[in-house]
Amino acid sequence: MFVKKSFSGGVEVPHFKNTENIQTEKIGVPDEVIIPMQQHSGAPCKPTVKEGEPVKVGQVIGISESFISAPIHSSVSGTVADISSMIFPDGRYVATVVIKADGKQDIHEDVKPPICTNKEEFIEAVKNSGLVGLGGAGFPAHVKLNPPKDKNIDTLIINAAECEPFITSDYREIMENSADIMDGIDAVTKFIGVSNVIIGIEDNKPEAISLLKKLAAGKKGIDVKALRTRYPQGAEKMLIYALTGRKVPPGKLPMDVGVIVMNITSVGFVGRYLKDGMPLIKKRVTVDGSAVNRPSNVEALIGTKLSDVFDFCGGFKTEPFKIIMGGPMMGIAQYTLDAPVMKYTNALLAFDKTFGNVPPETACIRCGRCYRACPVNLMPLHINRAALVEDMDALHKYHTMDCIECGCCAYSCPARIPLVQSIRLGKTLIKKAQAKAKKDESQKDVKS
Repeated sequence: MFVKKSFSGGVEVPHFKNTENIQTEKIGVPDEVIIPMQQHSGAPCKPTVKEGEPVKVGQVIGISESFISAPIHSSVSGTVADISSMIFPDGRYVATVVIKADGKQDIHEDVKPPICTNKEEFIEAVKNSGLVGLGGAGFPAHVKLNPPKDKNIDTLIINAAECEPFITSDYREIMENSADIMDGIDAVTKFIGVSNVIIGIEDNKPEAISLLKKLAAGKKGIDVKALRTRYPQGAEKMLIYALTGRKVPPGKLPMDVGVIVMNITSVGFVGRYLKDGMPLIKKRVTVDGSAVNRPSNVEALIGTKLSDVFDFCGGFKTEPFKIIMGGPMMGIAQYTLDAPVMKYTNALLAFDKTFGNVPPETACIRCGRCYRACPVNLMPLHINRAALVEDMDALHKYHTMDCIECGCCAYSCPARIPLVQSIRLGKTLIKKAQAKAKKDESQKDVKS
């Protein structure tokens, strides 16, 4: 079935799906892994191991008591060489466990298939697996799969859109691990109690669409729908509207309109985990870009240095000007090749100066392209101005927190104004103000 319905705004971006037909290769075990304790939305984990302590594959090395978090596991066997901190590209210091690998890959005794006979056991198993959204968002899966009881969930949407240029890791999951995907769907629908499943995939992936339709043909309640190829078709709100006609209101979540959205690689992982019990310790990554010698899809252990990944792909054929983790629209530029592959890493892109250099910013010409491109109907230029002068009233007025940071506004801007960066600044200002207000209120209650 082809879905003609689409969201307003968005942009037509070149596909550059250069690696879609390249089979995934395993990198192997690096000499050491660097594993940050923040690889998910929500609260960071605290290390549960100490320097000099031996660890095994699949062993828990980081946990958090917070509801929105996910445990972190060792991807190698070896010895904890250091526990320190690293600087994320956004400036945050994050606790990090460095493990010297011994090459043996001894598996920890706790790694075994979970026993799931009801929803509670299934949710606990997903939590223990360390699964977060593998499409790039990194939201803990066990939280998403366990909405409040007052939310009437009737539809599970499997996000296979993969709308960003270059990235083909989800596509390869479909072509290489389709049985795991179907097993994962069966498990989620069984334990969550959802009978209506829609797999949404952009129509520029005909072979994957054909395969998914063939697999779904013998299963009740699973519908594969081909979507118009337009960025950001894979964003949750856009995907939900295209597939169901439901609109997620500002400030609300998919569960508020009766929907759970899961990335297709996440579902495939669920299918595998229930069979082998191995937690999330590795990730398929698309490696591409004008500076990469051998574009590839690779399977890397979490914590593998970016330098090791690029070396496996033949290194650089020209001096890289910009390294991006993720896609070119929403990815984050990296300042060092010593940064590690993380749970949500779905692509590593290296561009030379010709491709990666952004022209200098010029004055706004009031063309309105950023308004028309915004898929959630915001006014990016007004938010940009408010953020730069820290006008809190204006930041709230123009619904800054509703921005999904898709980059359509900046992509469309002929003046090359860095709109997404300023919108992120605006969000940070709002969060800081909210935290301060909460702290002041708490101190006021104590004094009273």
